[in-house]
Amino acid sequence: MLRSLHLEGVGPADRLDLELGERLNVLTGDNGLGKSFVLEVAWWALTGTWTDRPVLPQPGKEEGARIAGEAEPGTTRHQFEGKYDRLAQQWSDRFERHMGRSWTDTPSGAVISSWVRGLVPVLHVRTNGACSVWDPCRNIPSLGSALYRLSSSPSPDPQPYLFEERQLWDGLVHEGRPVCNGLVQDWVTWQLEAADGDEAHPFQLLCRVLQQLSHPEETMTPGKPVRLYLDDVRKFPTIELPYGTIPIVHASAGMKRILALSYLVAWSWSEHMQASRLIGWKPSDRIVLLMEEPETHLHPKWQRHIVPALLGALSGLSPSMRPQVLLTTHSPLVLASMEPHFKPARDKLFVFELDGADVTVRELPWAKRGDAIGWLTSPVFGLEQARSIEAERAVEAAEAFMRGETGALPEGLRSEDAIHRELVRLLPDQDRFWPRWIVRRERAGA
Repeated sequence: MLRSLHLEGVGPADRLDLELGERLNVLTGDNGLGKSFVLEVAWWALTGTWTDRPVLPQPGKEEGARIAGEAEPGTTRHQFEGKYDRLAQQWSDRFERHMGRSWTDTPSGAVISSWVRGLVPVLHVRTNGACSVWDPCRNIPSLGSALYRLSSSPSPDPQPYLFEERQLWDGLVHEGRPVCNGLVQDWVTWQLEAADGDEAHPFQLLCRVLQQLSHPEETMTPGKPVRLYLDDVRKFPTIELPYGTIPIVHASAGMKRILALSYLVAWSWSEHMQASRLIGWKPSDRIVLLMEEPETHLHPKWQRHIVPALLGALSGLSPSMRPQVLLTTHSPLVLASMEPHFKPARDKLFVFELDGADVTVRELPWAKRGDAIGWLTSPVFGLEQARSIEAERAVEAAEAFMRGETGALPEGLRSEDAIHRELVRLLPDQDRFWPRWIVRRERAGA
């Protein structure tokens, strides 16, 4: 788990400090202020690897740039710190510079090294369909390689599994070996192998996760696999929907994202369980999900369902599971959906803002805002009104007119009749501003 993250001289802000919640952390704010950047750095803090090129310090601040924080791989917390090496164009190696060891006997009697970071499965999901997986049982070098590294001798660097969207569907080859068969093949294979009543089978796990993450009114239930193409001999999974059966490759963009996410969770956890058994480790009771904008492609009905459902799906991976989620969002419905589920003692809400030329991040105390309009006009999103720009301008002019501030009225809205015509053009009949305006006009007419 990641408990805190502190950045200096790196990213859009000169300094950034986040004290994270143990369960849910929501990052919101305008575009380009560093929300996705924080997820990328959180990935490095948890795994010691980058999903692409390493982030770079701000120009001229290379010497003092640092990434620090606290991680909690077990029952104790450990501090870590990364410094930027200009010559190597890399950040400090977490194994060599920030390692703590506790020697424990596994059920098989083998002695295993426990690392300060990297002991928790981590999933990173992006809006473009790409994703990354870190599994301590599969991505940390073998025990022999790890001990080799302790003696300052060369050893392989750990590498995560990095999926482009197509690879998640069709399979991933890592260092010449197939490490993931992909959604299409695994789904069909699991479905054909699954035995009734075997709740631990990957297919049953996939079904449970898919049911939880589905649209609340259109549950996606696996159907019978079918052959679709002359030039592709594979059978493809299908899903049963209220209006019929469709192959998953023909599903909508929103459905495909949820199908991919459901498979990623089921595959990652199933592989973690199998790898734990093979090497004699106890499976983790924690998992971390880093996710960009879970609302992407989803209808509002689905948006207000997805985050509570995601927390439920992750918590259901095992009876003792304690997930940590860091997500970014621009959706007021996503935030409104969290009101019954947000736990201030375990969850945090952060807002990224632009103050002049400076990016700032502040934690907002959780408060119920009610509906989506309440969230849009809250400090989280900062809109004055949840209307079009033109309607907002007309309402503000009407309010100024009612206060007698006629000298500040904009061009074209400098008389009561002009303001009224614009309000009639822009506002619906049921707009809540009408009673105030109509009563004022009637009194003025009287």
